[in-house]
Amino acid sequence: MREALSYWLALGAAILVVIAVYFFLRSRQGLALTAIRDNELAAGSLGIDIWRTKFFVYVVTSAFTAMVGALIFLQKLRISPDAAFSVNDWTAFVIFIVVIGGIGTIEGPIIGTVVFFVLRETLADLGTTYLIVLGVVAIVVMLKAPKGIWGLVRSRYDLQLFPLGYRVMQTKNSKES
Repeated sequence: MREALSYWLALGAAILVVIAVYFFLRSRQGLALTAIRDNELAAGSLGIDIWRTKFFVYVVTSAFTAMVGALIFLQKLRISPDAAFSVNDWTAFVIFIVVIGGIGTIEGPIIGTVVFFVLRETLADLGTTYLIVLGVVAIVVMLKAPKGIWGLVRSRYDLQLFPLGYRVMQTKNSKES
């Protein structure tokens, strides 16, 4: 029962985080954050409160991180520093997931997570050899598709599940002038 509850809570948290990130990045604050990412000095000169925007993002991110951390420890039933800060547990895997899926998109880490768990479950019988296979897969993806799997799909099929960019559209009136 505890594992089923953990699964459904984790799925709900993942959906909540994806929706929150999408709507945040589509808001004025998301546009301000994009401007800060591109050029902090220029964003400040346009009147964006850089400190307040960054502070808000850090607070919201820490709240979501705490929620996910609580779910992880609910599933493990053990709280200790070596379980929380182990490089082998999540740090390297999260980097793998983001690199494989694609950095800078919402879809990339989702696809990276699916690829990671499929590889982990498929190669579970190999013991720790699956870590070598994960490393080889990461190297091949970085060499063949530097923007990740989702970057390759997006460039080939012009597909966006979560459109975040702003495009200038030509209207009929601008064609006549």
